[in-house]
Amino acid sequence: MSRRSGILEFAVLGLLRESPMHGYELRKRLNTSLGVFRAFSYGTLYPCLKTLVANGWLIEESGSTPDDALAAPLTGRRAKIVYRLTAEGKEHFEDLLSQTGPDAYEDEHFAARFAFFGQTSRDVRMRVLEGRRSRLEERLEKMRASLARTRERLDDYTLELQRHGMESVEREVRWLNELIESERAGRDQQRSAPGSSAQQNSTSGESAGLPRRRENDPPPDPSDDPAK
Repeated sequence: MSRRSGILEFAVLGLLRESPMHGYELRKRLNTSLGVFRAFSYGTLYPCLKTLVANGWLIEESGSTPDDALAAPLTGRRAKIVYRLTAEGKEHFEDLLSQTGPDAYEDEHFAARFAFFGQTSRDVRMRVLEGRRSRLEERLEKMRASLARTRERLDDYTLELQRHGMESVEREVRWLNELIESERAGRDQQRSAPGSSAQQNSTSGESAGLPRRRENDPPPDPSDDPAK
């Protein structure tokens, strides 16, 4: 399985965990809620759905009313298929949510993981955020070293593009710092709250309270980095 198809399967399972959907609804949610999938088409989505069904993680159900089912042969229209997450699919998605390996820090995978942070435990969120920050700090160091070596050989436009890439990475690092501090603050508050327990802290998927962003200050988009 390619990395990109693995990200798509993860996102599809996560969306269907919220509620059953048919293919059009899924594609719309992928396009509007998870910008990383803007380029995905039906030709990519449906093979993914078939694979998930074959693995036993989804089941297909008719999304039509009884009257629609009777009319379908007469009109020539196919009944809509609704995809529903199975118990095995939910267990598989929860296993994917718990993984914090290097792939979780890469641009596209991180964007998909972050979209489902509301369903992810705080400890896992922290590991993913800190891993992503470390990855970007390494990238930033390499970009600065490269710019220092090649600055004299670059024309003004290429130099400006390099600076823009560095600023994009620096902006995301600042954003991650804010998120990490918010997660830590929420964890400390839970530990000090009466009746709290370590088990509740480790399994809760509730948000610690995201940092406030200034107006017209959108979250960084990994796809904006021209140097990745």
